[in-house]
Amino acid sequence: EKHIIERKIDVMKAEGVTFRTNTHVGVDMTAEELLQQFDRVILACGASQPRDIRVSGREAGGIYFAVDFLTSTTKALLDHNMAEGTYISAKDKNVIVIGGGDTGNDCVGTCVRHGAKSILQLEMMPKLPDTRAENNPWPEWPRVNKTDYGQEEAAAVYGHDPRVYQTTVKEFLSDENGQLKAAVLVKLAPEKDAATGRMTMKPVEGSEYTVEAELVLIAAGFLGSENAVTQAFGVQTDARTNVTGLNGSHRTSVERVYTAGDMHIGQSLVVRAIREGRDCAKEVDTDLMGYTNL
Repeated sequence: EKHIIERKIDVMKAEGVTFRTNTHVGVDMTAEELLQQFDRVILACGASQPRDIRVSGREAGGIYFAVDFLTSTTKALLDHNMAEGTYISAKDKNVIVIGGGDTGNDCVGTCVRHGAKSILQLEMMPKLPDTRAENNPWPEWPRVNKTDYGQEEAAAVYGHDPRVYQTTVKEFLSDENGQLKAAVLVKLAPEKDAATGRMTMKPVEGSEYTVEAELVLIAAGFLGSENAVTQAFGVQTDARTNVTGLNGSHRTSVERVYTAGDMHIGQSLVVRAIREGRDCAKEVDTDLMGYTNL
């Protein structure tokens, strides 16, 4: 509920936090300005760069990143009461969601509420067992099949689980106007890579089939932070564009600049981001005061 978030923001304002919204760091305010005004700067911009897929026909109209689809729905709900034309709509469309994580589940649930004609959710990996395997005893995290609200709603509306396992998109097909009309899917099977010895999912020859699709949502995870902020500050990043902490700390390669959260460790869970924020605050407090009570 948004009022709970607003209440927390009000508490933080009362504690002395100033929020500057609609401000693009590196554009509306330079890194130099921030470093002149503040003793320390913490970069905690998340890992918002979505992972794309390399598939023939990717440029067809009707293919979106999941975060853009979900954001458009939320903004339309809050700003326009879901007025037609104010969001990416799944109504009466055959939808394919690529990715089996939490974001993919949100896409499935949202498409159900839009009134999609059909929904397929593609997962590259095999279906997990319904009960623990012998090599996955308690108290280890249970590696078992779970059904979230999105899949439950889709099953209730369409009569079946939307998930299709060990399957991916081989090609997108478009009409004469460049709009998506179908997708060629292919089955996958585990195969050991001769070079690395690792098991990878490989296409099964002759397993291709075509399904109608007017909307595809890519929920394949996130790569790292946006480049604009890291380039503005000139901080060192790793191969995944995560901001590097020196010697396992939250200090970056630039003096007085720190990093925390997904921008530091890569895409993860909110509980890890909270821990990152606390650890970073403790580190900054120690550097400024010489000690910390945090």
